[in-house]
Amino acid sequence: MIFHNRYCMELPQDPKQYLRTCRQVYEACYTLTEASPVSNPSLVIHSPEVAHMLGMSPDFCISQEFVEAFSGNKLLDGMMSYASCYGGHQFGNWAGQLGDGRAISLGELVHEGQSYELQLKGAGPTPYSRMGDGRAVLRSSIREFLCSEAMHHLGVPTTRALSLVLTGDRVYRDMFYDGNARPEPGAIVCRVAPSFLRFGSLEIFHSRRDTQTQKKVLDFLLRHHYPQFSQLPPKEAYCAMFHSLCEKTAHMVVQWMGVGFVHGVMNTDNMSMLGLTIDYGPYGWIDNYDPSWTPNTTDFMQQRYAFGQQPSMALWNLEKLANAIYPQIEDAKPLEDALQYYVDYFERSYRDLRMKKIGLHEEYPEDKEILLSLNRALQSTEVDMTLFFRGLSRCKKDVDERASQQILMEPVCDSLYRSSTDELLLWMRRYQKRLQKESMPDVERAKQMNRVNPKYVLRNYLAQQAIEKSEEGDHSLVHTLLDVMRNPFEEQSQYEDFSQKRPEWARNKPGCSTLSCSS
Repeated sequence: MIFHNRYCMELPQDPKQYLRTCRQVYEACYTLTEASPVSNPSLVIHSPEVAHMLGMSPDFCISQEFVEAFSGNKLLDGMMSYASCYGGHQFGNWAGQLGDGRAISLGELVHEGQSYELQLKGAGPTPYSRMGDGRAVLRSSIREFLCSEAMHHLGVPTTRALSLVLTGDRVYRDMFYDGNARPEPGAIVCRVAPSFLRFGSLEIFHSRRDTQTQKKVLDFLLRHHYPQFSQLPPKEAYCAMFHSLCEKTAHMVVQWMGVGFVHGVMNTDNMSMLGLTIDYGPYGWIDNYDPSWTPNTTDFMQQRYAFGQQPSMALWNLEKLANAIYPQIEDAKPLEDALQYYVDYFERSYRDLRMKKIGLHEEYPEDKEILLSLNRALQSTEVDMTLFFRGLSRCKKDVDERASQQILMEPVCDSLYRSSTDELLLWMRRYQKRLQKESMPDVERAKQMNRVNPKYVLRNYLAQQAIEKSEEGDHSLVHTLLDVMRNPFEEQSQYEDFSQKRPEWARNKPGCSTLSCSS
C-alpha cells in the first residue's frame, strides 16, 4: 500500500506535535497525534467492496495486522496519524473550535490513481476532544458502519466504511443524559473518503481572521479536489469551486429526501466540502411520512434538522460558508448567484426525482398539483414512505374502476399506521387517471420506478436489533444487514422480513425511532 499524505505535507501543522492536551490550535490545519492503544481488538466486520477499492487483499482484511492497524494499535508503513482542526455552527450558533475530537486520520492511501483518506473514529483523545475521552461505543459504531455502506448502495454521495473493530475495552456513556452512565463495549470504525474537509475547515480561519491559512486550505481543495478550476485566477477559481459545491450539496440533499433519510445533525462541521454525507450520528429514515420528524432527541423542541427542513438547512450552511470565504473574493455577486443556483438546482432535481418515483415521465399541466396533493395525503395518513413508493409500481393504468381501487389500495394497506385513507385514496384515483396518459407500458414503468424506490433501507429498529445481538457477542445480524443493504432496489426473497414497516413495539423503544447524540 502506498500513502502520499498530501494533507500533512501541504497544509500548516500544529507545532505542538503529539500533545493531546485540550487547547486552542491556531494557524494550523491539523495536529500530529497518535491513537490510544486498545487492549484486545477483534474484527466485527469489514466491507469487501471498500477493501477492493483500496487495493487490499481478502487475506489481509482478516489478518491480525489488519486488526492492529485499524484499531489504532499499529501504523502501517507510510501511514501518518493526525487530527484536523475545524470549527462550526451548531444548531444555528457559532461554536468556535471543534476539530477531530475522537477521529484520527491515518493518512491518504493511493490506489489506481485515486486518493483515499482513512480515518479511525473512536481512536482516543486529541487536542480537540474538549475534555472527552475520544472513544466510541459499539452501538454508534455499528450504525455508522452499516449506514455508510447502505447509503452508498442507495446511490447517495457518502463517506464509506472499511471496518468495524471491537476494542476489548469498556466506554462509559450516559445514553439518555439522565445521569445514569453505564459501561458499553468500545469500538472503532475506519471510515474512508477522498477528504474529510468540511465547511468548518474554512469557517474556523474566518472566525480568527486568519485569511492566510484559509487560503492554503482553499488552494489545497482546488489542486486535489476541484482541479478543473485550478488554472483560473484565484478569485474566479474559488467562486467556481463554491458554485460546484452548491450543486454537489443540492444533489446530496435531493438523494436524502428521495429515500427518506434524515441526517439529524446538519451542523456546518458535519457538511462536506465534497458534497458527501459525513458523520452518521442520530440519523434515521422516516417510517411514517412526517416532514417535521427528527431522529435527534436534542432537536425535538427546535426541529431545526427535521426531514422537511433539510433543504433549507443545507442552504443556510452554504450561506455561512459563503460568508467565511467572502474576504478571499471580495465580491458578493458570484456567491449569491451560486446560492441561488443551489435553490434552483434542488427544486428542479427534486421535482424530477419525485416524478420518477411515481412513474410519470411526460409533462402535463396537472402534475404540479399531483405532487403537492401527494405530500398532503401522505402526511395526513401517516403512510410508510418506503413501502408506499415501492408499492406504487403495482398500480395499473388500464383496469376497470373496481379492480383499480383494489390494486391502488394494496400499497396503502401495506404501509398505513392510521385507518383513515380517504385523502390518499382520492389522490390515488387521480393518479391512476393521470397514468392513463403515459405511453410507457406498465411493466417498463414499474421497472423504472423500482430503480429509484428502494425496497430496503436501514430502518432504526433493524440497526437496533443488530446492536443488541452484537452487544451479546453475536455479530451475525450486522453481517446480514450489510448483505441486505448491498442490493436495496432488488427483490430478495430470503430477506423479505427486512423490508417490513417498523413494528408497533419499536415505535417508542430507545434506538428504534429516535436517538441522542451520546455515542
